[in-house]
Amino acid sequence: METAQETIQWLANLATAYGLKLIGALIVLIIGLWVIKLILKGIRKAMEKKDMDDSLKPFLLSIIGVILKLMLAISVLSMLGIQMTSFIAILGAAGLAVGMALSGTLQNFAGGVIILIFKPFKVGDFIEAQGYMGVVKEIHIFVTTILTVDNRTVIIPNGGLSTGSLINYSAEPIRRVDWSFGIAYGDDYDKAKEMIMGMIKEDKRILADPEPFVALGELADSSVNITTRAWVNAADYWDVFFDMNEKFYKEADKHGLSIPFPQMDIHLDKA
Repeated sequence: METAQETIQWLANLATAYGLKLIGALIVLIIGLWVIKLILKGIRKAMEKKDMDDSLKPFLLSIIGVILKLMLAISVLSMLGIQMTSFIAILGAAGLAVGMALSGTLQNFAGGVIILIFKPFKVGDFIEAQGYMGVVKEIHIFVTTILTVDNRTVIIPNGGLSTGSLINYSAEPIRRVDWSFGIAYGDDYDKAKEMIMGMIKEDKRILADPEPFVALGELADSSVNITTRAWVNAADYWDVFFDMNEKFYKEADKHGLSIPFPQMDIHLDKA
C-alpha cells in the first residue's frame, strides 16, 4: 500500500515539476512556428519589393526557415531542462554520421550554392542539362525544377547541374539559325541562292548584322545542299526556323526548283 502511495506521490511530483515546463514548451513551440511563418512572409514581401532575382527567393527562404526552426527547437529543449552542451555534442556526432550517409544530399546542397553564386542560369532561362530541355521554374536548396516544352515538370538534383555540362539557350540575346536547303542536280544554283536571300530580306525578324550567309555547302548523293545561316533575337529562333522551311518549300516550285529525295536508278542488262 505504501509503495503504491509512494508511486502516486512520485508521479504527482514529476507532473508538478515537468508538467508546467512541458505546457510552456508546447506554447512556445506553437507561437514560435506562427512567428516564423510571419517572418518568412515578411521577408518574401521585402524580396518582392526590392525586385530580387527570382532564383534567390526560394533558396534564401528555405535556408532562413531551417535556421529559425533549429533555433526554436533548441529554445524549446532548453525550457524542458535538457542540457544543451551535451545535446549539441550528441547532435554534432549524429550530424557527422548523417552527413556521411547523405553525402549525395550534401553535394546537391553545395551544387545549389554554386548555382546561386556563379549563376550559370536563372529562373526563366531555357536550358538543356542532364538529358532534359526546358524553362527553369525554381531553384531550391537541393534541386532545380524545369518545365519541358511538352509541359512536363522535371526535378533535377543540383549536384549534377553544377558539375555536368549545361547549355543555356537564353544566356545571349541573339542566336544563329542554320538551314540546309536541298535542290536537284541540274537546277539553277544562282536562282536558288537569289530566292533564299530574298526570303531572308523579307523577314523583318532576321537581323542585318551579323550578315546572313548563303553558300553551296555540299554536293550530296541526291541533292545540292545550300548552307544558310542567319541571326535572330533568341525569342524568335523557332518561329523563324519553321517559317523559313515552309517558305522554301512553297517558293521552290514557283522558281522552277525541285526539292530532291533519295532515289536509286537500276539498269537491267539483257543477256
